[in-house]
Amino acid sequence: MRWILLIILFILSWIEISLFIHVSNIFGIPCTILLALFTSSIGILIVKQQSIKNFILIKKKLIYNELPTKEIVKIISLIISGFLLLLPGFFTDLFGLLLLVTPIQNFIILKIMKRFGVWKTYSDNHCTIDGEFEKKNNE
Repeated sequence: MRWILLIILFILSWIEISLFIHVSNIFGIPCTILLALFTSSIGILIVKQQSIKNFILIKKKLIYNELPTKEIVKIISLIISGFLLLLPGFFTDLFGLLLLVTPIQNFIILKIMKRFGVWKTYSDNHCTIDGEFEKKNNE
């Protein structure tokens, strides 16, 4: 397992360095550094804005005694996206920005919910969660 992690880290580093060299050959070194800082800062601002919006949605759902399952999974994808955007490099920024796109987030949310046994179908008007429950008396 350690070797696989080391190999993935090596390949990721190689891709990032290659992209930095290629972009710096096209735009120059100062513009490449500014571009990397710009993509990271814009991505972090978007993550911050979506996180605040998501926490407000979670609060509203909890007030109305609804389960904020979709919003919690979305927060997890936002945390991963923020981490990828903080890492220096264009390759990780690309994946971080892809995680901010709503259709990709919805796809990931559905996959995670199916993986953990929560089947959820939702539209703009209603939310249905299929599952099993057991009612216990408070005696």
